[in-house]
Amino acid sequence: QLQLVESGGGLVQPGGSLRLSCVASGFTLDYYAIGWFRQAPGKEREGVSCISKSGSSLNYADSVKGRFTISRDNAKDTVHLQMNSLKPEDTAVYYCAARRTVSVSGCNYYGMDYWGKGTPVTVSS
Repeated sequence: QLQLVESGGGLVQPGGSLRLSCVASGFTLDYYAIGWFRQAPGKEREGVSCISKSGSSLNYADSVKGRFTISRDNAKDTVHLQMNSLKPEDTAVYYCAARRTVSVSGCNYYGMDYWGKGTPVTVSS
């Protein structure tokens, strides 16, 4: 069964950090660009960060730029999202998604082929 599994979410105080992981099961991430998305209660899902198949291209939403870092380890079929200086407005369910692509560089938040079930992040004192 082909699936993505997120982990690492939880409750953290404002200013704290979390590291999310996204692991592929049943397929290799070598051929996929990866995106992290989030959906807060009552809001639409938004793209947070993405990374190209090669890892050479990164993109961040303005709201997380300078605080979040995306990385990938293709040998472990894993993508991480390091989240620092967390704010209450970062509270959401975070999802990873994969899009098969022939392009080595570049990533976006459209046409994702596989989605994980999400991991909740709550930033509160």
